[in-house]
Amino acid sequence: MLKVAIIGAGAISSAHIEAYLQFPDRCQIVALCDIYPEKAEKKVTEYKLDAAVYDDHTKMLERGDIDLVSVCTPPYTHSEITINFLDSGKNVLVEKPMASSLEECDAMNAAAESNNKMLSVISQNRFRTPMMKLKSVLDTKLMGPIVHTQVDSFWWRGHSYYDLWWRGTWEKEGGGCTLNHAVHHIDIFKWMNGMPSEVTALMSNASHENAEVEDISVAICRYNDGSLAQITSSVIHHGEEQQLIFQGKNARVSVPWKVKASKSKGNGFPEEDPELEEKIQHYYDELEEVQYEGHTGQIDDVLTALEHGIPVLIDGKQGRQTLELISAIYESASTGKTIKLPLTKDSLFYTMEGTQKNAIHFYEKKTAIENFEDNDITVGGKYE
Repeated sequence: MLKVAIIGAGAISSAHIEAYLQFPDRCQIVALCDIYPEKAEKKVTEYKLDAAVYDDHTKMLERGDIDLVSVCTPPYTHSEITINFLDSGKNVLVEKPMASSLEECDAMNAAAESNNKMLSVISQNRFRTPMMKLKSVLDTKLMGPIVHTQVDSFWWRGHSYYDLWWRGTWEKEGGGCTLNHAVHHIDIFKWMNGMPSEVTALMSNASHENAEVEDISVAICRYNDGSLAQITSSVIHHGEEQQLIFQGKNARVSVPWKVKASKSKGNGFPEEDPELEEKIQHYYDELEEVQYEGHTGQIDDVLTALEHGIPVLIDGKQGRQTLELISAIYESASTGKTIKLPLTKDSLFYTMEGTQKNAIHFYEKKTAIENFEDNDITVGGKYE
């Protein structure tokens, strides 16, 4: 029985709590922590937990009965909290984004390695049937080489979203929609298609003049084989439609699922290729549904890894790679230059200080409320 602690009792903590509670024979939540302890107390009562409440995570470090810690705090705190727990012998599952800088990611990964502990980064949308099926289809190479990818990470957030005290600043949130919303799709994109060789990007703040950070960005990625990808990150799109489209030389596949195949007439114009479409569709239909989806699926993966001593699907190195691509988008959009990958320690955006100094500050954040009364949130995943 693995003993679990949860740090941060904000809205996203409920997804972690509910996921752990799906596995009562495998784990038990024994502690919750929040700088506003009344929020943690409320979660304990709401979910009928037999768990201690803390107002400072450092008070929990010496507990010898904690095996796994879920870090559900604002991004700027991820590195310190994660490293503290790794150094005290705990395994850590940290919410996205992994950290606010590549420097912090490197320190977190070094702590996990030196302490021989697991570090996993939340990307719950990998653990959805449409995503797992699409990844399997892409691995068959039936579409031929991928020549273009379209990533639409469309979300919508009202003006008051950035009134929360830690949101909307480069210092505390680490960025805007590219980092804190599109991180899901950027992770899935590079998991499915690999890392590009260079990035050219633009970003803007079109609807949230109470935030320093961007509310929309558009990036063009180039691969060494000449293929291109475009990534749109937004919190100004009504409907929150989200999709990934992979165009191969022979066929197109996507989430939400669609397959279309073409072959060439003698004059170069297209005609349908029903045989290839049927082959791809049959393979897709034969793939099994995932047993657990979203946060529950990822927490099942983490518990399984700890129980059997096997790797997690999403480790700290993958979490760092996702932030690397996001950092390249920010560097390109802020400097007007095309940025080559991989980034080095000389990158303007390698450190938190470098990001704060060099990123475009669109507006001054003037409103800072402690908490919202309404904690209902949307977490995406409309992929059917």
